[in-house]
Amino acid sequence: MPFIDTNVLLYGVCPASNERAKAETARDILRRDDLTLSVQVLQEFYVQATRPTRAQPLSHAEATALIDLWLRFSVVELSVPLMRTALRIKDRYQTSYWDAAILAAAAIAGCDELLSEDLNPGQTYDGVRVVNPFL
Repeated sequence: MPFIDTNVLLYGVCPASNERAKAETARDILRRDDLTLSVQVLQEFYVQATRPTRAQPLSHAEATALIDLWLRFSVVELSVPLMRTALRIKDRYQTSYWDAAILAAAAIAGCDELLSEDLNPGQTYDGVRVVNPFL
């Protein structure tokens, strides 16, 4: 099962006009049934998608409806063990805490791939290999 990062959600529903190819890729990914994400990813999506400075922000109702739709995927909840794993990953790989928390959630869920453009493509972090689907 692949784990998806926030950017996949954002490109899938809120693409800028110059990101049409990324939007198509993200939409193809989101049609799958075997995805995993975390509460953190859903929270980040909501904050970024509804941000008033965004070119075309989503309303609260639109963003909430999308989150409800994505709850069909396997969702990793926030927990103390996840936080502790994230802190260890952050220290070991010198990532941001937030990236480490996504990697920790992917590892806890047993995912071997993280679909993201935010980390080094091809690098493996505690058994989770980063794949940039937009390359």
